[in-house]
Amino acid sequence: MSAICLIDTSIFIEILDVPRKASRHEDVILELQGKIENLETLFLPMATILETGNHIAQNGDGKQRRSCALNFVSQVQDALNGKSPFKPVSFLEKEHLQEWLCEFPDSAMRGNSLGDLSIIHDFKRLCRQSPRREIYIWSQDSHLSSFKQQARY
Repeated sequence: MSAICLIDTSIFIEILDVPRKASRHEDVILELQGKIENLETLFLPMATILETGNHIAQNGDGKQRRSCALNFVSQVQDALNGKSPFKPVSFLEKEHLQEWLCEFPDSAMRGNSLGDLSIIHDFKRLCRQSPRREIYIWSQDSHLSSFKQQARY
């Protein structure tokens, strides 16, 4: 079975080549192509969508910002409509947010944002649902990229 990959904001920014944020666009696109060829399931967490939108809105000149925002909207809409290699995951539910808020003070002390915490919860949920599959968070941040479950046959 192919791996399950959760895409962090630091990677989605590179895929979209967000001005003043992306620095490894070509390398990340090559990695992405390999993941697609290996038939990995690529999940786009809600936190990644929201955080990437924030970075786009606060970046570049108006022309760059609009162009990047349009590309972002197209990518996310394609994911929502099943026309993309990405699948959206974890639309926020009240119970989840309440759980995350209880954990957030300790998480913040470790330097993890609320978005990071939600991606970690997505990872743990997917591990419970697919205990035999390789599952990982694709991130340029070491605290998130360390989340990996090895495939068990």
